[in-house]
Amino acid sequence: MCPIVWPKRLLPLAISLALAGCAALGQAEYDYPAQAVEARREVADWPSPAAAQTATTLVELIPSDTLEALVEEALSANPGLQQTLLTLKMRLAEVVETSASRLSAGQAEFTTTRDEADGVGYRAGVTVAWEADPWRKLADAESAAGKDAEQQHALYVAARDTLVAETMSAWLALIAQRRSIAIEAARVTSLAENEALIVQRYRAGLGTLEELDTARSNTASARATLSQREEALAQQQRSLGGLLGRSADADIELPEAFPETLIALPSLPEQTLARRPDLQAAYAALEAAGLRRGIAYKEMLPSLNLTAALEDAASRPRALLLSDPLWSLLGQLTQPLFQGGGLKAAAHIAELQEAQAYQAYREVLLEAVSDVEDAIGLEASLASRQAHTEAALASARRSHEHYQSRYRLGLVTLLDLLSIQQQTYDLESQLNDLIHERLANRVALGLALGLGASA
Repeated sequence: MCPIVWPKRLLPLAISLALAGCAALGQAEYDYPAQAVEARREVADWPSPAAAQTATTLVELIPSDTLEALVEEALSANPGLQQTLLTLKMRLAEVVETSASRLSAGQAEFTTTRDEADGVGYRAGVTVAWEADPWRKLADAESAAGKDAEQQHALYVAARDTLVAETMSAWLALIAQRRSIAIEAARVTSLAENEALIVQRYRAGLGTLEELDTARSNTASARATLSQREEALAQQQRSLGGLLGRSADADIELPEAFPETLIALPSLPEQTLARRPDLQAAYAALEAAGLRRGIAYKEMLPSLNLTAALEDAASRPRALLLSDPLWSLLGQLTQPLFQGGGLKAAAHIAELQEAQAYQAYREVLLEAVSDVEDAIGLEASLASRQAHTEAALASARRSHEHYQSRYRLGLVTLLDLLSIQQQTYDLESQLNDLIHERLANRVALGLALGLGASA
């Protein structure tokens, strides 16, 4: 090989340009990744809910083979999740594409010529071009592409975890809707029986028209509510079917009672937040922005390109590049001199984009902390409301039995009896809604604590 010899008058210029570029490169004003880690460490410890238990995945919160099968179906067939997976594969392909830019590029050429004097001739050549990377600009571009892929992978994991939580919540909502329908159906049956009794009493001259109108109004209102609940159940079934990737309605096995749902045990805030994929994605985006800021400044530095060429001509193809080929080696050093401030503007934009990525990380961090604190606080609030509603329901049932006895003795009117009866059904419906909300909140708490589809 032939060594590259730089003209003596160009060497000082190249060195001065390189030094000027290094001076322009500078350092970032803020170490945003370090600030992001510190912001995560500053989060105060949160209280642990009563009866909390350790869990590593979301599905462990509700031990159910039926639910586990639905979750697996959703993970394999949900179209939205499949789109996120395809985006991840594209980011991985972009990493390979960026890595290829660091490799030497070669091309081969073969031509045939014909003239009257020499007849048929053949010419072949091989050219290899390579860009040196003394400032690690190409390496940083490859690392930035890798961070993009890392971000997309975290977003894919977050999408998987969210899908699991939505499937579990939709399954719980189906159970709550079916129990609500049972309560409303019992209310309609009771009101219809009371209406029939009032009609008999009215025809016998023992009741009033006011009692009859009230009974008919209550029965019609209860039937309307029952119809509304049935449609809500159908909509919830279609919603769950969409999560499962089903295009046709299918029966989903549901238990009669609410399943046992555990409360996830919070760990230290730094550990909890570190395993949340949305925060991982935001941090990877911040690192990628930092790398691209450095690349923008390195665009001002000199670049070195090497080109090696091998050429030969012969009368026979088999003799090409074997007898006495001509070869050349070219080194080219280039330095941006004047681009109207475009490179500096691009570097400034890259700085602002890094700062923007840091603020986006802070926003995700604050939302993550709020999610955990809200879920923990809601668990305590719902537990208190459930306890009070259960006590009120027990009292209402005792009052209902007492009013029935007094009604048989003629001490209270039928309207008084109907009023306490409706109060009992209302409390049963409220208790059903509270239990569902509490169990769904436990799933939300597990998601907020970083529990996902897999450990």
